[in-house]
Amino acid sequence: MIAIIGAGLGGLTLARILHVNGIDAVVYEAEASPTARTQGGMLDIHEESGQAALKAAGLYDDFLGLVMPGGEAMRIYDQYGELRLSHDHEGGGRPEVHRRDLRNLLLDSLPDGMIRWSSKVVEVTDTREVRLSDGRTFTPDLLVGADGARSKVRPLVSDATPAYLGLSFAELNLLDPEARHPDSAELIGGGMMMALGDGRGFLAHREPDRLHVYAAVRTDAEWSAGEITRETLLAEFVDWDDRFLRLVHEADGELTPRAIHALPIDHRWSRVPGVTLLGDAAHLMSPFAGEGANLAMQDSAELAAALIAQPDEAALAAYESALFPRAELSAAESAANLEISFAPDAPAGILNFFAGLGRPAVSGT
Repeated sequence: MIAIIGAGLGGLTLARILHVNGIDAVVYEAEASPTARTQGGMLDIHEESGQAALKAAGLYDDFLGLVMPGGEAMRIYDQYGELRLSHDHEGGGRPEVHRRDLRNLLLDSLPDGMIRWSSKVVEVTDTREVRLSDGRTFTPDLLVGADGARSKVRPLVSDATPAYLGLSFAELNLLDPEARHPDSAELIGGGMMMALGDGRGFLAHREPDRLHVYAAVRTDAEWSAGEITRETLLAEFVDWDDRFLRLVHEADGELTPRAIHALPIDHRWSRVPGVTLLGDAAHLMSPFAGEGANLAMQDSAELAAALIAQPDEAALAAYESALFPRAELSAAESAANLEISFAPDAPAGILNFFAGLGRPAVSGT
């Protein structure tokens, strides 16, 4: 039996590809239902990774129906409100889709009973026995950790733990923007907006029903516990253009703190029989390469292909030998982009990156 821990995009993509190829698997998810938690924001899905995985899953045409028109547009400002770059990126190969819609597409593609909801993993022993919070236990033939940053499966193969990167976000939303926040809607445009200064920034996406914004601050203090108030946040941006401050003033609801963590750039492990990882469990990184969801889906497609070709330990070895260098390359890019995005001369570094290499990407969380 193949047990996939975690019903995020990676775990669901793996389950779907295995299912369409006649391989049985079960997904164990801690949440009680598909709607138990808000599912992030917009994602740009790349041709060579996320889109390729959706083709392997037989869901590519359905995915195209979820794409947000105009979502590939980008605006980059400096902290004083000067527009430094504007591009619509039409046909850029990285269409934007909401994480919720993509997850629902995958969920709807799986047969009833393939996902075991309310199955929170509390421990995995060295013998591969999985213990759930309700007392149930099982020992699968293959255990796949697709359970994110705080993976319960990872300790079987690696001692690594995510480290704080000195960057914290305050997440906020402006609802019904055309009617209630027209000036902010115009500022952000139809896709993504970045406003960057020395160690500070606003990262925003236009979504179908809201403006989804992250206010970012380089700080030693992790904003992952306690309350972040508007006053506390605004004090970090006293010399910024009023249009960016308005995003904080007019935000609907509470501000949600999010500290950014990552695994080591070169994270890898020795082969452990019957266990492997994918997605953030394997290579958690900052969102400054736009690769998180795409890598998770690519991991899933490559692992599924290996298992279809040779359903044994050789499949896991082949999968991991390709995974490690690919993930390390993306993690290094992510770390470099974080540094240039919040350097003293920002946004100069990210503008140079854009001019030289193409569109920089920041994924939704």
